Amino acid sequence: MLNVVIIGASGYAGADLAGLVQGHPQLQLKGLYVSANSQDANKAFSALHPQYLGLIDLPVQPLTDEGMAEAMAGTDLVCLATAHEVSMDLAPQFLAAGIKVFDLSGAFRVEQAGFYDQYYGFAHNQPEWLNKAVYGLAEWNADAIAQAELIAVPGCYPTASLLALKPLQEAGLIQAGSKPIINAVSGVSGAGRKAAIGTSFCEVSLNPYGVFNHRHQPEISHHLGTSVVFQPHLGNFVRGILATLYVQLADGVTAEQVDAAYQAAYGHQPLVRLSAQWPSIRSVAGRPFCDLHWQLQDGLLIVGSAIDNLLKGASSQAMQCININYGFDQTTGLI
Repeated sequence: MLNVVIIGASGYAGADLAGLVQGHPQLQLKGLYVSANSQDANKAFSALHPQYLGLIDLPVQPLTDEGMAEAMAGTDLVCLATAHEVSMDLAPQFLAAGIKVFDLSGAFRVEQAGFYDQYYGFAHNQPEWLNKAVYGLAEWNADAIAQAELIAVPGCYPTASLLALKPLQEAGLIQAGSKPIINAVSGVSGAGRKAAIGTSFCEVSLNPYGVFNHRHQPEISHHLGTSVVFQPHLGNFVRGILATLYVQLADGVTAEQVDAAYQAAYGHQPLVRLSAQWPSIRSVAGRPFCDLHWQLQDGLLIVGSAIDNLLKGASSQAMQCININYGFDQTTGLI
């Protein structure tokens, strides 16, 4: 059994990940932690997330110096569901102790000059680990994930978008010079547990945000290899992402070529479902899948992509990466 520690366990993604670890036959949930000054420190995990009452009754411990020593002792891997700057600081400490790191933050996702200064508001001070980190888009980077010590789990919007676009890009089907347009809506859980008027369920009424400056736009563009237009929206539902993508295809591309590209990419992948109907939040909420459907007319391809932002967009993708890294079946603990 592999001993797993989760830091940031009081948040939504951290809580889902704790549940997945608890149900995994090869993993043991060794400890749950939050920052030393968190209001959730020293509370029972099941008091914060009552759906786990009687299932996970561990305390959520503060990550003091003593807590850090305990978190490292006998631990095989750590999952960081923490703020970006916190992950940037914590990951090298665990890695130096020989503990593999699966980071759900954005701290190690993009190696590009000035990226963190411009889009995250801080200077990245771990260039060596930023260079070594592997982007955890499981269906596309499995070979690298299997060998990595530090896996940067992709963002939720990038996961939904990249899974839809990469088969087209890799097959050379996108018209040169065009920019795919991504129109995506996320549930309010994507904003985290911290209370704020702008993300209060009673205040949200399907509104756009991050116009032209959302940090996931350069993440998508970087890992796709071509620039995109990305516009997120906040929806008045709890969890899930529905992305509608508009792609101008190269002249002469047929529906059969599009079908072949998606089949080649995902026909053997257990957690991407090529659907015969347009996907919905209902089809993926609480499940580890990405559902894709598309339609072509006059050279314009419209693709629908749906994921659970807390699962395929965070915790279940982290688990998928853990499974790949340790040689387990990708779906272990997920299906």
